[in-house]
Amino acid sequence: MRTSLILLSARLLDPVTGAFLPQTALAAADGRIAALGDDREIRALADASTTVIDLGGAVVTPGLVDGHIHPVTGAELTHGLDLSGCGDLDEVRAALADAVRDLPAGAWLHGWGLDPNVFAGRPVGVAPFDAVLEGVPALLLLFDAHSMLASRRALELAGVTGPRAFDQATAEVVCDADGRPTGLLLEDAACDLVERVAPQPTREERRERLAAALRAMAASGLTGGHVMDANGDSLAFFAELDEAGRLPLRLRVAPWCQPGADAEEVRALVARQGVGGRLWRTDGVKIFMDGTVDNGTAWLEQPDGRGESRHAFWPDPEEYTRIVGALHRAGVPTATHAIGDAAVRHVLDSVEKALAEGGPGPRHRVEHIETVPDDTLRRFAELGVVASMQPTHCCDFTRADHTDNWSRRLGEPRASRAWRCRDLLDSGAVVVLGSDWPIAPYPPLGVMAGARHRRPTRDLDRAPHGPEQALTAAQALRGMTVNAAYAAGEEHGAGRIAVGHRADLTVLAADPLTVPATELADVPVLLTVLDGAPTHRSASL
Repeated sequence: MRTSLILLSARLLDPVTGAFLPQTALAAADGRIAALGDDREIRALADASTTVIDLGGAVVTPGLVDGHIHPVTGAELTHGLDLSGCGDLDEVRAALADAVRDLPAGAWLHGWGLDPNVFAGRPVGVAPFDAVLEGVPALLLLFDAHSMLASRRALELAGVTGPRAFDQATAEVVCDADGRPTGLLLEDAACDLVERVAPQPTREERRERLAAALRAMAASGLTGGHVMDANGDSLAFFAELDEAGRLPLRLRVAPWCQPGADAEEVRALVARQGVGGRLWRTDGVKIFMDGTVDNGTAWLEQPDGRGESRHAFWPDPEEYTRIVGALHRAGVPTATHAIGDAAVRHVLDSVEKALAEGGPGPRHRVEHIETVPDDTLRRFAELGVVASMQPTHCCDFTRADHTDNWSRRLGEPRASRAWRCRDLLDSGAVVVLGSDWPIAPYPPLGVMAGARHRRPTRDLDRAPHGPEQALTAAQALRGMTVNAAYAAGEEHGAGRIAVGHRADLTVLAADPLTVPATELADVPVLLTVLDGAPTHRSASL
């Protein structure tokens, strides 16, 4: 066994205890931590081929893992005009005007990250931008990636002139009282009507965008991600990058199961489990139970303030229950997007039925869990269901005074039950943290910071939304290390700094457990190590 990497003069942080290990150095071999000790004894394990790095007292944590991420989709959707920094309609119009001036004649304009709060309670539609986008085919993705605005010219080119019927229960071409499209398209089926007529990047361009995004993720301190889709060329891209030695993250991929899936499709999903390469594998199935609160497609036990969010994503929710049962019996873990209280309850009911009929099995999980009543909390621990949370959504898309679109739609008391990270933890649930990139930024220090301060990233002086739901620094770190490993069934070989565990490591310039929450996102990432090899190294090392 040849030692590939040695780290010296390190402070090795155990996320379970929140304390530093007594050792100051580690050695990695064959992708695992081979030895822990003092600098002298570990240095003695080096040979001519070993990379030796003196960290000068920097802090080493287990590799940070994003519990919910869409790297291929994100690399595609974040190409174009970034509208995420726009706070009102005037700022959006100004950004669009600048982009239109530089746009070649006939070209499509793509924007992303549009916050519906810029409409300040007015109906979300393309009308406020008609003058700027006259004659320009444009697609503006809203921040939730479940909805977009299409310009009048884009709708014309796509032949979308009125409402449509879709198999997806919550998909809609939103129209005005006269039946004319407003430009707002809800869910994939509706968005695809216009997207499919827009020019598409080449396959090579898409793969290189993905490679660049993954390199940036590694530089932010990420060593892994739980990938919540396997659409299109995703698996082929992962395989190609892995074989070429260009995959800088360890990826656990869950392909989608959509409404209408028959028994043969379910069997195919089961057969795909375990397919992968050195640094990626298919493990689990992603299912949608609802849409989003912001566009009125969540599934709530009582309609939202506009009379919407009344339906499940599945036209027949009991069909979802049957599929969860079939996957459970086959030993396949499920990860279900469930945002509204009715959606979360139905997922938990379905898992409970699967356990009763099929016995113990894989670890299922619920993604997002934006608002749930008290009686739902304890069921996560009772059923062994992992709670996968994205706290930066609460930070950046809602407000403490509940004047934001999400809170206005829900009203009280549901808006006061926002992203109950702490309540879920206190009830015994395993809470995994992630970004849901491209919905929110992927840097893991920002995700952990948001879980602690719950303030808008762009204005940290503003009041936190639900400060009682803030996590401690140690809880936030566990959410991206040991808990992420547990959710993947890898707690015995990942998520901690221990001999025999994976040599996936993140090295920081300061202790993430003592840095103030509002300063954590700015702590420099000095080194990222995946499988015993650096994927990012600061010039200061």
